[in-house]
Amino acid sequence: MKVLIINGSPRVNGNTSIALNEMVEVFKNEGVETKVVQIGNKDIRGCIACNSCAGKGRCVFDDAVNELAPEFEEADGLVVASPVYYGSANATLIAFLDRLFYSTGFDKTMKVGAGVVIARRGGCSATFDELNKYFTISGMPVASSQYWNSVHGREQGEASKDAEGLQTMRVLARNMSFLIKSIALGKEKYGLPETEKERQWTHFIS
Repeated sequence: MKVLIINGSPRVNGNTSIALNEMVEVFKNEGVETKVVQIGNKDIRGCIACNSCAGKGRCVFDDAVNELAPEFEEADGLVVASPVYYGSANATLIAFLDRLFYSTGFDKTMKVGAGVVIARRGGCSATFDELNKYFTISGMPVASSQYWNSVHGREQGEASKDAEGLQTMRVLARNMSFLIKSIALGKEKYGLPETEKERQWTHFIS
C-alpha cells in the first residue's frame, strides 16, 4: 500500500508540512508507505490545452508532472495539501494538478484521494472544495475525517498549536488507510466497478 503526498506550499518545513507529518506518522503505523513531494516551490507552468498529451501519453512540458505521473499511477492513494491564498489553492499546485490529471490516461478509479488545506483564518472550505474536484472527476473515493480537512496557522510552526486540526489529520490518515485496505480486498473479491463501453459526451452549443 502506498500513498503519494503532494505538498503545495512553497515553504519548506512550514505549516503545511506540520499537517502532513501528522498524517505520515499514522500511515507508517498503519503499514502504508508514503512519499512526500514538495511542489509549491517548483517552476511549474499551467496547461495550455494543446492536447499533445493525447498522442504522446505525457505532458509536452517535461517537469515534475511527468516525473510524478508514474508514482501517481502506482499509488493507492493521493493526498494533496495546499496553503490558502486569496481563498484558493496555491497557483503552482493547481497548475501541477491540472496537467497531472489531464495528461495521464491511466485509470484512477478507486484510488483514494484526500485534500488538506492550511490557512491563517478563512478560505479553507473553498480551497478544500477546489482540491476535491480532481478526485471526483476521476472515479476516486474521497477520504473524510471528523471535520473538514483543515489546519490553522500563519507564522511558521503555528499549526502545531491547532490540536483539533492535527487530530483531524490523524483521523483522516486512519480513515484513508482503512479505505485503501478495504478497496484492495474488494478488488480481489469483486474487481473494479463495471464500466459502460462508450463514454457519452454532451455539448451545449449546437
